[in-house]
Amino acid sequence: MRTLEPIFEAIKKSAFRIREAITNEDQDYSSQSNQSGDIQLKLDIISDLIIAEEFSHIPLIKSIASEEKEEEDILNPDGELCIAYDPLDGSSLIDVDLSVGSIFGIYDGEWSAQKMIAAVYVVYGPRLEMVTAYKNNVRHYIYRHGRFKELEQIKIGDKGKLCAPGGTQQYWHPHHKALIDNLFADGYRLRYSGGMVPDLHQILLKGGGLFSYPGTTDKADGKLRKLFEVFPFAFVYELAGGKAVDGYGGRLLDLPCSEPHETTPCFLGSSYEIERVKEAYGKR
Repeated sequence: MRTLEPIFEAIKKSAFRIREAITNEDQDYSSQSNQSGDIQLKLDIISDLIIAEEFSHIPLIKSIASEEKEEEDILNPDGELCIAYDPLDGSSLIDVDLSVGSIFGIYDGEWSAQKMIAAVYVVYGPRLEMVTAYKNNVRHYIYRHGRFKELEQIKIGDKGKLCAPGGTQQYWHPHHKALIDNLFADGYRLRYSGGMVPDLHQILLKGGGLFSYPGTTDKADGKLRKLFEVFPFAFVYELAGGKAVDGYGGRLLDLPCSEPHETTPCFLGSSYEIERVKEAYGKR
């Protein structure tokens, strides 16, 4: 019977090595840009190499695709699984010592949200933590005394109190600004660091709320990438009891993906907040 334990173990090893790199390696920018045009930190490149090396030892993995590379890498032509990952999401926050993370989407044989079978993310903050979404459970782990210890399973509330609105406000559409303004008028608290991993992790662990990265006047299709960021977190949120939709109210995990770096507007959160999104966007 196929098991994902070797993959989870490789991610754990990668996480420990990346945390060490964040602590000890040069945090300067490199001379390279990734496929999305972002200037890469040297830590982005190091983290990418660490993950690729750990995955290279697993025959079950057919191919990997990284947010830092233009095309997928074939590891084992006879393998079964494809893994897309963002090796160091939010890396520009490292120089001010805020939390960052790694995101992984595990797909069964092809790059399609409908083929996703598991998702994992790691948080590098005051503590090293990992969350896995697999077989109808979202599990929370913390690194202590040389190993990852499982904590509670994660369930998101039906209604939360946090709001993490992404995108530059001057480029928001009026209906989106009205949505966010109304949430704050209802008492929601702003929790936005500029890092997708820590912001979505906080909403999950604090009982719920809304994370949004809309289509804007300068980026109609949003900024966040489907394979590396959006699909994995949509998978996590749905298994935790939340919802994840695009700018039309459609389920994120029903979206097609024609190329690895394709982006989409995205809204992830508790059921109540996602219904508020659908209502606001339905009034355009």
